[in-house]
Formats: sequence, C-alpha cells, structure tokens
Amino acid sequence: MATDYYAVLGVQRDASQDDIKKAFRRLARELHPDVNPDPKTQERFKEINTAYEILSDPQKKQVYDLGGDPAAGAAGGAGGGFGGAGGFGNFSDIMDAFFGTASQRGPRSRTRRGQDAMIRLDIELDESAFGTTKDIQVDTAIVCNTCNGEGAAPGTSAQTCDMCRGRGEVSQVTRSFLGQVMTSRPCPQCQGFGTVVPTPCPECAGDGRIRSRRSLTVKIPAGVDNGTRIQLAGEGEVGPGGGPAGDLYVEIHETAHPVFQRRGDDLHCTVTIPMTAAALGTKVPLETLDGMEEVDIRPGTQSGQSIPLHERGVTHLRGGGRGQLIVHVEVTTPSNLEPEQEELLRRLAEMRGEERPTGQFQPGQQGLFSRLKDAFNGR
Repeated sequence: MATDYYAVLGVQRDASQDDIKKAFRRLARELHPDVNPDPKTQERFKEINTAYEILSDPQKKQVYDLGGDPAAGAAGGAGGGFGGAGGFGNFSDIMDAFFGTASQRGPRSRTRRGQDAMIRLDIELDESAFGTTKDIQVDTAIVCNTCNGEGAAPGTSAQTCDMCRGRGEVSQVTRSFLGQVMTSRPCPQCQGFGTVVPTPCPECAGDGRIRSRRSLTVKIPAGVDNGTRIQLAGEGEVGPGGGPAGDLYVEIHETAHPVFQRRGDDLHCTVTIPMTAAALGTKVPLETLDGMEEVDIRPGTQSGQSIPLHERGVTHLRGGGRGQLIVHVEVTTPSNLEPEQEELLRRLAEMRGEERPTGQFQPGQQGLFSRLKDAFNGR
C-alpha cells in the first residue's frame, strides 16, 4: 500500500465518518491554494483531497482497507489544475469546509408534516362571557382512503428510481480552474425522493391525500375576546404522502351587542333619563347577561355619572370572578315646554333662588398630550 490515507488526514483507522469529515475540513481550510499558494502546500492539498474522496466513500474505503488503492487506476486522468487524480471529490464537501454548510444528502421522504389551518368563528357576547360549545365545518386535506397515503394505485407500489438508484441525487463531473469538480443535485426523474410511482392513485393523483369537509366540536372557554385563537392540535392539513396533520386554529370574532360595549372584561352601556327622574331618583329595568335587573338611580344623580354593577361583566379568562357592568347616566333637559310646565319650572327656580344663576367656571378638559406635557413641566 503506497499511501496511508488515514495518516494523510491525521485520523485513526477506526475513525468514524464524522471524524474523517472534520479532519478534511480542518486541513482544507489550512491548505487550500487560495489561502496558501506555496507549491508544496498545493501537493499536500491534493493528497488530503484524494484521501478524503476514498475514505468518505464506503465502497472505496472497503477496497482500500482490504489492501487495494482505488486512486491508482485513475492516476493522471485529471489533467492540470489542483485536482490531481481524484479532483476535489464532491464539491459540496469543499463548500462545507469553508462555509460550514452541510447539505442534506440522500433521498427526501415523501411523507411530510401538513400545514396549519385557521378558520374564523363568530360568537355572541353571552357565549364569550360564559363559554359555549360550537360545531364547525372544516375543509382540509385528509389521508386518501384509496391508497392510505402511499400515493400508488391499489395493487402497485413505489419503485426505486433507475436514474439515481434510490439516492435521490445525481452527480456530475465538470472541469474548472480548480480541476475536476463533482457537483450533486436532486434527481430530475424522482425529484429527490429516490423512488417513483409508475401508477399514481386515481383518487389523489399520487399525493396521498384528498380534500374533504368534516365536522368538529370546539369548546369555547369563558372569557375569550376578539382575536383569541384556540389551537386544535392535529386537526389541520394532512401532509403530503399521508404525513402527520398540522394544527387547526379557530380565531374568535365577537359580534356587536345592541346594548353593551365590551372593554376588556367590563361591559358598558348608557341609560338616558329625564331631568326630573335624575332629581327625584328612580329605578330603571335593564336586561343584563344574567337576566332582568333594576338599576337604582339615586336622587340628585348628575349627567355623566356611572353606576357599577359588580360581577355582571365577562368571566375572567384566567382566574376566577367576572368584570363589572358599568351603567353611564345621561340626563336630558326638557324642551318645547307647555305654558303650565314652564310656569312650574319658573316657580321651582324661584323657590331655589336660581332665577339668575351665576354659574361655576373651571378650566376645560385637557387632552391626553396636554396632561402629559403638564406632568413633565411639574404643573
């Protein structure tokens, strides 16, 4: 045996393929002609490239370990440049050595995970407040019942690709300024799968899946809000080749309520009452999410005041309890008074000494940016 290729790469004879590749990468970075143009270094680089080409190929390595030299028969065949007898082997190994990239070799699997899916679900306010269960219709890909995801017609099966012989890639040797370079690319006949399906399934056309509508039951937890997404694991699209299904996301959209406006877990509404009811006090019936209740308007209630009803809002999604139902009071001033009504109001104003009120003036309400400005200025 003329050359000890293990010694050339600096590895033991029982070294693994990973150790051999690491040693080649390290030496290739150190000895590459672009980095070190010395002629002796170029010869050394040619030696490690030949050694790696033999030791990284299981068949050539076996011949070498049995006492043969696979490089001997090809000596002198490469011509000039830096390739020598064996060229640079697989070009991707050189790229790995300099850029640290590792291309995925071997055939691709026909079975892959499916994509996630999402649908929109409209629910009412009371359903989001207390939770509910909904039946939904979903159009997704499912496993083909005819071929069970194999993609081949019944009674047939996938066959090894005769172009790449099951490797999923084909190699091509070209000449460049570096010498003889071997590049690999996915097999054009099997698209990198390593197998071909001569007779595709007539139901799914070889994809291993078909589209179908199915029914699902979704549990909506209490307290969900607009935009909340509920994840249903494994209920999305089945992958090509009958691969595992992705997830299904149900996005909640809460429809507008005719009375209540939701802000977080609190509900808000406005009740409009006449001036006399605000002055004397009254009770106003209100249909809440829990049923009919009476809102107590105390005597002297002013327009703009709010009345909270505790534990009448939306259930907290995390943690116990509920938000509030806040009733905002708006007092209306009577207009188009009849003469008798106008006289009664004048008499009331006279009795309260309010015939010519002076009024109370105060600064107008500031906007948010004005309040922030005053806060920074220490006002």
